Amino acid sequence: MRVVFGPGAVERVAEEVDRLGLRRVLVLSTARQGALAALVTDLLAQRAAGTFDGARMHVPTATVAAAQDVAAAVGADGCLAIGGGSTIGLAKALSLRLGLPSVVVPTTYAGSEMTPVWGLTEDGRKTTGRDPVVLPRSVVYDPDLTHVLPAAVSGASGLNAIAHAVEALYAPNGTPVISALAERGVRDLATALPRVVADGSDGEARSLALEGAWLCGACLGATTMGLHHKLCHVLGGMLDLPHAETHGIVLPHVAAFNLPAAPDADAVLRRALGADDVPAALRSLAAAVGVPDGLQALGVRHEDLARVSDEVLAAPYSNPVVPARADLEGILEAAWRGSR
Repeated sequence: MRVVFGPGAVERVAEEVDRLGLRRVLVLSTARQGALAALVTDLLAQRAAGTFDGARMHVPTATVAAAQDVAAAVGADGCLAIGGGSTIGLAKALSLRLGLPSVVVPTTYAGSEMTPVWGLTEDGRKTTGRDPVVLPRSVVYDPDLTHVLPAAVSGASGLNAIAHAVEALYAPNGTPVISALAERGVRDLATALPRVVADGSDGEARSLALEGAWLCGACLGATTMGLHHKLCHVLGGMLDLPHAETHGIVLPHVAAFNLPAAPDADAVLRRALGADDVPAALRSLAAAVGVPDGLQALGVRHEDLARVSDEVLAAPYSNPVVPARADLEGILEAAWRGSR
């Protein structure tokens, strides 16, 4: 994977496409990101074969099928995704299903562009997997494109990236290098996010946040996911919850459950956050950047929690502590009620 980073980097998307030898690129975005899609379409000039602006959260299979039809109709030999996790997830799905190489221009701080993890949702169930074919061939990070990102989206997407680093720190295949990247990524985001939320035009903070997202995403890309990601995948797929906000709400509660069994991860996070109580620091950061307090604030009904527990227990991810049903119920109850 090639990475281009810096203010104005989006001007180089045509160069990145040419490096891959692509001639007919499908531009992907959400409906709200039409202006960004138009920007890169103009920059690509004759290389842009068409656009698909139907990317949706959690990557529904029906959306992927519609994008496949457009890709076939325009004879696409690759795609360029500009936006956040929904659009990047769609690009991954097209790489997985059609083998289309992608160039990605992230405009949020979630960091998913750095992972080989894909996800597809059908009938309320989110299926995930890992495949190196879904990794972008080139990632173009331009902090200038994030200046219009609303404060609430900035904060929540940054917590999503921090969750990647937290789980990488106690993953069974973690390494000292991953720990170093995670510590730097969490510190960068914890420093930058409150500044970004306070002043969206703070270019230095925007750059630092994007760098932290890159590092945190790379951590998860090199390790395996744990209980936190499993819970968020089930909650998002089953209840169609906003992805980043779900991560921001759930993370402190899973950290409180897992970190006593992962002292090395706890030590790294205490240094990165400058705090002795990591779950409390994560809750404070989430509050400071506008993440809602509790899953009930996202519309989750209390009676939904049992179904979530059932699905998590049916296909668990690796975790420092194997959770029993009572453990899951306790985590979900606390995350549902909120704790601020």
